[in-house]
Amino acid sequence: MASKFTELAIDCADPHGLARFWCSVLDYEVQDEEDGIVTIGSPVVPEGKNHLGPVPPTLTFAHVPEGKTVKNRLHIDVTPTDREQDEEVGRLVDLGARHADVGQTGEEGWVTLADPEGNEFCVLADRRP
Repeated sequence: MASKFTELAIDCADPHGLARFWCSVLDYEVQDEEDGIVTIGSPVVPEGKNHLGPVPPTLTFAHVPEGKTVKNRLHIDVTPTDREQDEEVGRLVDLGARHADVGQTGEEGWVTLADPEGNEFCVLADRRP
């Protein structure tokens, strides 16, 4: 038996604001809100993490008092499903992301962005889900 990846927890200053951003990025919806924690997930899997097979992971945003201080050691990669990478980068920047420099050479096949609270993530070009 193995484990399945069901949730990624993200500490942040504004759980509702970051949840709104990532809902727009991933076409997710808010699934739960309580005590400074907002959980979002795919509307395609109504039974959520109780489903026996693979499920899209949920993201949980929890309020913490301290701010982000260094580069993430774990980050999210996203792949556009209905547009080219540059178009998706433009859409995400319009939603509130910004370009992030984590030491790229310019030769990478991905674009590194940061969400509204500075959490780095990459927009891939070559992999399609």
